[in-house]
Amino acid sequence: MAHTKTMANVLRLEASALEHAATLLESAGALEVEKLVKLFQELQASESALIFCGVGKSGIIAQKCASTFTSLGLPSFYLHPTEALHGDLGRVRKSDAIVFLSKSGTTEEILKLLPFLATKKEQCIGLIGASTSPIGDQCGIVFDCSVEKEACLNNQAPTTSSTLALAMGDSMAVLYEALTGISKEGFAVNHPGGILGKSLRMKVKDLMIKESLCPLLTPEQSLQDVILLMTKFPVGGCAIVEKNNFLGILVEGDIRRTFTKENAGLKTLVKEIMNASPVHIGPENLAFEALELMEGNGRSLQLLPVLESGKFIGFIRLHELLKEGFSLKA
Repeated sequence: MAHTKTMANVLRLEASALEHAATLLESAGALEVEKLVKLFQELQASESALIFCGVGKSGIIAQKCASTFTSLGLPSFYLHPTEALHGDLGRVRKSDAIVFLSKSGTTEEILKLLPFLATKKEQCIGLIGASTSPIGDQCGIVFDCSVEKEACLNNQAPTTSSTLALAMGDSMAVLYEALTGISKEGFAVNHPGGILGKSLRMKVKDLMIKESLCPLLTPEQSLQDVILLMTKFPVGGCAIVEKNNFLGILVEGDIRRTFTKENAGLKTLVKEIMNASPVHIGPENLAFEALELMEGNGRSLQLLPVLESGKFIGFIRLHELLKEGFSLKA
């Protein structure tokens, strides 16, 4: 029980620090936020970068913040202050902005770097635990990241302070996102790989089995014809069409169910056993939407017909979706 309480106390301490920072921001940070909005607009107009700089744990948080902004479409990277003094300063342009992360506001490595930066004060942002400090004094925009104490039992290891710095960086990123109005599709442009990119970009037409590879039958053909054609084109089902009009589908389960009925046989006509109103989808729909139709709301479908202007153009199978990594589970 004591161990559980130790962990829970950490969460409460860090949550309390975030609440306090939010209150400070709302009560005294409006001017800093407006300056940040203006700076974001300038960076967009000049196609400049937002650079993050910190050391130790603050450096790790800085890397995450840079990665977040990059994913939202604003060029961003992490600059280690010591490496900057040994050549990496060449990555920084006058039009770029720099965010300094420092709990004390006196980080030695950053202080050594500051005299060599051509960046204007108005383009420097501080996420600092001591707003009035040597580093804070060099920043045109300062966000108070002070904490009463670290969650660390000895009040030493960066815990509460690093969490707050990360959250403040996230709040800046979401502000930028709000200003640019980036859509899910726009976000996906920078995330083409992995399931995130696939769920926002991959369409049904990218995974479907085209009509030429699917079995097509008319309503007047027999179950024998169905079995022969589905053996030739083993996609798990067949489309029923007549004069280019889509009328329905037959899947393997329909065949099995047919043979459980009396008087059923190979001469049974397609029109007697086909599904005339199947769930279907269009080629421009997202592949993830196909998965939702197949497995959402208690459904268990293995195959969806793909229709374009009422015409059958192919099938999309659950197998292909799962193979690509799609899942309804979060």
